[in-house]
Amino acid sequence: MPKLLKFMLPVLFAMFLQALYGAVDLLVVGKFCTNAEVSAVSTGSQIVMTLTNLLVSFSMGITVAVGEKIGQKRPDEAAQTIGTGLVIFAIAGSLFTVISAFGAGLLAKLMQAPAEAFDVTVSYIRICGSGFLIITAYNLLGSIFRGLGDSKTPLIAVGIACICNIAGDLLFVAVFGLGASGAALATVIAQLISVVISLVIIRRTKLPFAFRRTHIKLKKANAASIFRIGTPIALQDFLVGISFLVILAIVNSIGVSASAGVGVAEKVCAFIMLVPAAFMQSMSAYVAQNYGAGLIDRAKLALRAGIAVSFVFGVLMFALTFFRGDLLAGIFSNDTEAVANAWDYLKAYAIDCLLTCFLFCFIGYFNGIQKTTFVMIQGICGAFLIRIPVAFVMQRFGGGSLFLIGLATPCSTVVQIIMCFAVFVRSGMQEKKRNAMQNER
Repeated sequence: MPKLLKFMLPVLFAMFLQALYGAVDLLVVGKFCTNAEVSAVSTGSQIVMTLTNLLVSFSMGITVAVGEKIGQKRPDEAAQTIGTGLVIFAIAGSLFTVISAFGAGLLAKLMQAPAEAFDVTVSYIRICGSGFLIITAYNLLGSIFRGLGDSKTPLIAVGIACICNIAGDLLFVAVFGLGASGAALATVIAQLISVVISLVIIRRTKLPFAFRRTHIKLKKANAASIFRIGTPIALQDFLVGISFLVILAIVNSIGVSASAGVGVAEKVCAFIMLVPAAFMQSMSAYVAQNYGAGLIDRAKLALRAGIAVSFVFGVLMFALTFFRGDLLAGIFSNDTEAVANAWDYLKAYAIDCLLTCFLFCFIGYFNGIQKTTFVMIQGICGAFLIRIPVAFVMQRFGGGSLFLIGLATPCSTVVQIIMCFAVFVRSGMQEKKRNAMQNER
């Protein structure tokens, strides 16, 4: 527990600052602009976040692969993995830049962005998308350091980005009146500053291996390892992100006030889910190093510890969000209708707070032991067999209730937990059987 918490706490603080980083855009726009601008940030940021999460999830392949090599005392192979990852992500970042810059209008149309917010949504996506290489570098650096067992440097990086983003939002939105476009511009500039400073920190940091320019090349074996681990995680997170985009599109069809309310609720959710999400990220790196060193029982102890701690916070977040979600939503918007819609939607997420402590820790554990194909399967099942169908049914028969539409999320979480628990028990039984056979021999 002490070592897990020591590694997890910087991850938690970094994720808090990351959530604050994303929330500031909506907070400032909500205080100084109209519901149409809030809707644009809500829809646009959800699209950008889905693409960004695809990169972040895929970078988990680097985190786990590097963590495993460090655990196995093979530092030079860890350096080669990082070099291959840099090449892969440079290509991916360039591709997403093109998609965002030239496909912004199509993406906004697919999301059924309300007519009064359509043009602003397109502008937000286009500006954020133009900085995807910067966003890629920003997230890649964090994944590399977590794989090395260093969770403090990513905390410094996100702290710098957060401060710069707050200053940029206040300047471009509150002073210059650029609205959602100003918020997008502040995001890109803040991450650029963070990347530059992070690179300076890296040059002064003593790494557990010598990293040279010759390592920066696409090596087949390392690329295969990254893709084998990262692709299922990325595909799962991407499809799960698509399911949330579908729900947002359903809400957008109700009207701009509902769209703004859900946008506010999503920003609140980033905070109330922080502890289990931090355990998920830190669990992957922690378990990967122990798994690489052959310490399976220690990895399982980490899983139990993570669930226990995050469940306590889950109960607290449930009570706060379900009974006083209006206070949380009121931080981001002055519009009473948008706040009421946000609280209605948040009640469903409050229920999910009691469940994600189990699901997120399981996902982190399975990622760490490289059962990423299962992680992909359970995520896709939850998203497309439960979440989207339930949301459509609730939208059609629920009278436009955002609480009922939001219930699609905890419903899918329950199914995913059952799947994770079944695989965990089955793996334990298989391990006992193998040990018994070895003892007999």
